[in-house]
Amino acid sequence: MSRTKRWLNMNGKEFNSDGTLKPEAREKMLAQGMADGAIDSYARRSKQEFDEWQRLDQTEPEPWPIYTAYDFFTEEEKRQFNPDGSLKPEYRERELASGTSEDWLDEMQRRKILEVNNYNNVSAEYAEQGINFGKEQMEEKLASIRTYPERLKQMQQDLANFEEPSSLPFDPDTDW
Repeated sequence: MSRTKRWLNMNGKEFNSDGTLKPEAREKMLAQGMADGAIDSYARRSKQEFDEWQRLDQTEPEPWPIYTAYDFFTEEEKRQFNPDGSLKPEYRERELASGTSEDWLDEMQRRKILEVNNYNNVSAEYAEQGINFGKEQMEEKLASIRTYPERLKQMQQDLANFEEPSSLPFDPDTDW
């Protein structure tokens, strides 16, 4: 998504789609006591900022990786569900044969389809604002995966340094 789209999303009440100040915004600023020169300066600086974002959008577009809800399924969920949230036929058959209720399987499917649809709706809403929801979610997921071992290592060091166990983020009685 473009930087200019995000800029307009944040500043669209005051600025037109070409980055110029709207006349009604100018009138409102004048009514609040702003000087003409200050308004012109603000409009000029904002237009320069918009033009720079526009230039960057054309010369160095931001990457926009596409993530689907399926990318956030656990390995177990990937064995159970299709990307649209429906149960895989082979999983359904296996579970029915092992005695799982048809109603429970239908409920599992209903919930997963809702989850996928919610992800798609939120992703579309964010995209309209110039935000890559899937990318943000993936970065958050990867950051939490990376930080757990780091915190664990830090706790081991803290224990070796005789830190107060109650101040540590993990249970100090855990076997290492």
